[in-house]
Amino acid sequence: MTEKAVPTLYEWAGGSEALDRLTETFYRSVVKDDLIGPLFAHMDPGHPRHVAMWLSEVFGGPDRYTKERGGYPAMLRHHLGKAITEPQRRRWVSLLMDAADEVGLPDDPEFRAAFAGYIEWGTRLARQNSQPGAEPPAQAPVPHWGWGVAPPYQP
Repeated sequence: MTEKAVPTLYEWAGGSEALDRLTETFYRSVVKDDLIGPLFAHMDPGHPRHVAMWLSEVFGGPDRYTKERGGYPAMLRHHLGKAITEPQRRRWVSLLMDAADEVGLPDDPEFRAAFAGYIEWGTRLARQNSQPGAEPPAQAPVPHWGWGVAPPYQP
């Protein structure tokens, strides 16, 4: 008997289409939000798609963000000098989790724990990197996030 292959978080989420829906829905809320909307007042219209590409790569999908957008150094540049506050970071996380519910990303505990784990880690890193005087490494690999200790439940 062979074991079922464990899907990536990208596959489990529904691939690029699901992550595109997530970021489009999310950024529609972001721009209307009093706390974090001002951070995105001059957002490039392609920003939601670029974030979806980043999330796709992080969660085990194609490496399009690296090939088309410049990988980690490009992501880092988007956060430098923004001075993101903890309340702004928390609102970003909250609105993203709401968008995940709204677009119907899988809500099983294993996926949501892995998804939330990356979002918490990534936003805390972005907040730290955004502070005046921060000197994060200029080069680093794009993180590849997996299931952690609880792979998907597959009967």
